[in-house]
Amino acid sequence: MTEETPHKSGYAAIIGKPNAGKSTLMNRILGHKISIATHKAQTTRHQVVGIYSDDDTQIVFLDTPGVITPSYELQKAMMKTVERARADADVILLIYDPNDRHPTDEVIELLRSINKPILLVVNKIDLINRKEAEQKAAHLEDRLRIRSIHYVSAVTGEGVDDLIQAIRGLLMPGPPFYPKEDLSEHPVRFFVSELIREQLFLLFHEEIPYSCTVEVVSYEAGEDLDRISANIIVNRKSQKGMLIGKGGEAIKRLGIRSRESIEEFIGKQIFLDLHVKVREKWREKENWVRNLGY
Repeated sequence: MTEETPHKSGYAAIIGKPNAGKSTLMNRILGHKISIATHKAQTTRHQVVGIYSDDDTQIVFLDTPGVITPSYELQKAMMKTVERARADADVILLIYDPNDRHPTDEVIELLRSINKPILLVVNKIDLINRKEAEQKAAHLEDRLRIRSIHYVSAVTGEGVDDLIQAIRGLLMPGPPFYPKEDLSEHPVRFFVSELIREQLFLLFHEEIPYSCTVEVVSYEAGEDLDRISANIIVNRKSQKGMLIGKGGEAIKRLGIRSRESIEEFIGKQIFLDLHVKVREKWREKENWVRNLGY
């Protein structure tokens, strides 16, 4: 950083439809897995904060749940998260998957009245013909005030450096908000619950992962081994048996995969104790949704 290049900092909200690649893009920018990402829609439920820093820039990314029309309390809480991110951000990144056949009306509605710079980020450019992607982007440009269009691949990294420079160009001079070595503001417990939830999406089908949440009951850090106890909360009694599986096979597999994922994340061995608890219709009840951290 020199006199000529002042330090810049600000917030960038990553907004888009489910499965557009928001979490994958943030992980690519940070060079670390901060936000869980699976091939299933609506994996992200919280606003996940990721901090990008270089010598003269700090961009605080707000990864948000996919924009939908909510149909129960949990989804309403998720959409409030998106609205908060939209309000907090200095720059909006509208992530668009040009392979998506469904309209982006809900996202356009959310962003139409906003008076902030919107960068249209056309993702998954490694999977589509550039000309076709440009035609689809033009339709969105007709409906929103877009500052610039960026063609990227969150998987390969194509176009990501140029996107960071474009965001930087829209930020105001200012000091960093966080220490430069920080990648997120969330505590380790948050990432533990998210990594277990990611395995639920990868190992179970249909409604099961959408009906579950994870509550870290205790986290005891030891010199060589961390001991973690967590509850998996299900929406209906019948789901408990599916999660445990015949002879406890399913929960055992979930425990092994979650443990490996958490150990890779924290760089240390852990002992993981998982239990399944039923909270009948927790997703529909506002107080349960709030109590479980949404």
